[in-house]
Amino acid sequence: MKSTLLLKLGGRAFESSDGYASLARSIKKLSNHSLIIVHGGGADISQALRDAHRQPQFIDGYRVTSKEDMAIVERVLSTEVNQRIVDQLQQNGLACRGLSGRTQGLLRVRPMLRNGQSLGYVGEIESVFPEPLVTLLDEGVIPVVSPISADENGNSYNVNADSAAAALAVGMGSSDLIYFTDVPGVRAGDRLVSSLTIGEAQNLIATGQIRDGMIAKMESVFRALDGGVSRVHITCWQDDQTLVNTLNHKTTHGTLLYKQ
Repeated sequence: MKSTLLLKLGGRAFESSDGYASLARSIKKLSNHSLIIVHGGGADISQALRDAHRQPQFIDGYRVTSKEDMAIVERVLSTEVNQRIVDQLQQNGLACRGLSGRTQGLLRVRPMLRNGQSLGYVGEIESVFPEPLVTLLDEGVIPVVSPISADENGNSYNVNADSAAAALAVGMGSSDLIYFTDVPGVRAGDRLVSSLTIGEAQNLIATGQIRDGMIAKMESVFRALDGGVSRVHITCWQDDQTLVNTLNHKTTHGTLLYKQ
């Protein structure tokens, strides 16, 4: 039986067709894994908001999203970015299909508060209904998921893509969750850390060595590991061997995180 691998795409490596071609070649080398892709689109969202003369605002790495912003965010993530990724991967020979957290109730959310402060239309995941992903995987199709999700009343919410990836990895019983970013791994000060337990990572946050946007990412890592995901990797894309090397721990880049 194939194990399920979840990839969260991010970073400048996937801003060009060359990056997606490399990703597709890597995926074709994996014979023992079913694959799910979750994407963000922070740079695209920020540009779209600036074009609409709206200033992006973040709290602890989470994007504050007003009702007016939400329409822009949903269009960018669930239509523009999602379709771009699907098109690129299909052009490189992969069977895949775009969907979002809204699709058939894949992700159900409630409004998120951060230190008692409202983030607007930012959702905190309450539940996962994995059936849409199971159906696609059974058909040999790679799901490409936008993190936009809905509450019980059908209202759209912006969900942090790292959080969505973690929730789906848990819901699908994934063995590995890989975050691809612009940084080569987790840094403690100026030092790149090759591996961390949850306790060690929490200590680095408490002492201020992990900060800013990495805090939100690490919180999603903790949820994934606590939910049963065996290994979480934070790394950057390099070449066609990145995926295989990351899974086999044959790389000088990246941070492997595990529960104990």
